[in-house]
Order: sequence, then C-alpha cells, then structure tokens
Amino acid sequence: MDWKDMLGVLYEAAPETEKQQVSAQEVAVKPLKQQLCLQFQRRNGKPAVLITGFEGTDDQLKELCKLIKTQLGVGGSARGGEILIQGDVHEKLRHLLKSKGHAVKGG
Repeated sequence: MDWKDMLGVLYEAAPETEKQQVSAQEVAVKPLKQQLCLQFQRRNGKPAVLITGFEGTDDQLKELCKLIKTQLGVGGSARGGEILIQGDVHEKLRHLLKSKGHAVKGG
C-alpha cells in the first residue's frame, strides 16, 4: 500500500465524523418548547438576573450564557441549570431571548 492509498482511506473516514456532529445538533432542544423564567435579585447589594427553566445539556446552557454576555456586554455565569447575569438588564435580556425564539416569563 503506497501513501496515495493511505490518503484515500483518511479522506473516506472524514464524512462519517461530520454525520455524527450533525446528528448531535439535531438532538438539541428547540427554544420554542422551553419557558425561561427571569428573576431580578440583589446579590451583595448589586443587581443580578437569574434565568431558570432551561432544558438541555450543560454545553447548550454555556453557549446560551456566552451569547447573552456578548450581546449585552455584561458578566455572568452558567452552572447547575441556571444562568446568572450581572446588572439590571432584565428588559434587554427579555427582548434578546424572545428574538432567539424562547418563551420568557417573569421579570
């Protein structure tokens, strides 16, 4: 077997991995089926918004948190099925989540 045959074998394996990645994305929870709840809180005297009710994997939760933080220019964290966003941004957050297709309640 020469190097051209070996190279052909490597290229044949690549499409199978792409199919596996697509199937993992198809399993993702659709935003319209989720109802996210926003709760305004004060933590150590500073305003914060807690987002609960997210159904999905931890990676999807972290992706949503990253999207929120970059779009709104705020800090925050995602753990335990909840997202904590720093600052009094609940109105902007509500509009952002609705534009992404999530059902939102609370404030």
